[in-house]
Amino acid sequence: MSKREKTVTRLDSNYMQQYDTYLERQRKKKQRLFRRLVLFSILVMITIGSMAAYHIKQRTLQSEKADQYEQLQEEYTSLKEEEENLREEINLLNNEDYVLEIARTNYFFSKEGELIFKMPDEKPSY
Repeated sequence: MSKREKTVTRLDSNYMQQYDTYLERQRKKKQRLFRRLVLFSILVMITIGSMAAYHIKQRTLQSEKADQYEQLQEEYTSLKEEEENLREEINLLNNEDYVLEIARTNYFFSKEGELIFKMPDEKPSY
């Protein structure tokens, strides 16, 4: 320490005590303000974090539901096509000539006086 600092003495006057009290109050105010700001910042961060987590969860769920919807749409389309084919087959099976033709080709039923010969599907090897 320099010589000058040692020589300066502090007066213990009423004004100095009030000033010290004032400085102490200001320091405590700043400290409380800082603590409140830190607390508020933590609350804001927690709120933003939970909202972001919820948003991500909802986006994931929405994506899964969209994929499931697309898959069900494809299944629905294929079932519609199958239903259409089955309705067409029902209409054909209501036709007596069509049923007789199937019976003749698949089960070898013949008309009166008709002979049926089964031809091999494969060509003979020489």
